[in-house]
This record gives sequence, structure tokens and C-alpha cells, in this order.
Amino acid sequence: QVQLVESGGGLVQAGGSLRLSCAASGILFSSASLAWYRQAPGKQRELVAVSSWAGVTNYADPVKGRSTISRNNAMATVSLQRDSLKPEDTAVYYCQAGRGSRDYWGQGTQVTVSS
Repeated sequence: QVQLVESGGGLVQAGGSLRLSCAASGILFSSASLAWYRQAPGKQRELVAVSSWAGVTNYADPVKGRSTISRNNAMATVSLQRDSLKPEDTAVYYCQAGRGSRDYWGQGTQVTVSS
């Protein structure tokens, strides 16, 4: 059974930073694509950052230059460093792992940025 567990969310002031972490189990982590998504109230879930199984990374335009996704295959963890946070970054952040035709999701962690 695949499990993804996020941590690291919280309340931060605008301009601050947070580091989100996701611990995975039950999946061949090194061959999985990994991503962070977010969903703000009343909005659709959107991609924030992705790391391919080869470690190639991509970022959504709204967070580019303010985010870093990193994976540790030995520890089966993926992290998302968010810097220079803005109130519009407030959302529930989800970890996602994909392997083959299967996608797996964590339960999400709330990030709230106050102005």
C-alpha cells in the first residue's frame, strides 16, 4: 500500500519561508515522478513543481524563482522549499507520486500566508 505523508505546513508572514516534506512508503521511489500541487479555496488544484524520476525539475510560473523541489531517493522523501511567500500562496499543498499509469496522493498540508 502506497502512502504519502506531508508535513511542514503552517502559518507564515508574507516574505517568509517554509519547507514542506513528503515521506513515501510502498512505492519504488527512485523510479517515480514526484510533484507538489496546491489547491486554494474555491480554486482548482494546480501544479507547483515536479521532479522527474531522472531528477529533472520544472516549476509553475507563479512560483518560479521562489521554490525548490528536491528528492532524496535513499530516504524516499521529496521536499519543497518555498521562499518569499505571498498571501496568494495560501493553499493546501499536496504531494503526488506517479509511476506507470498510477498516481498517488498525500492528504495535504495547509500553508497560510498572512499579509
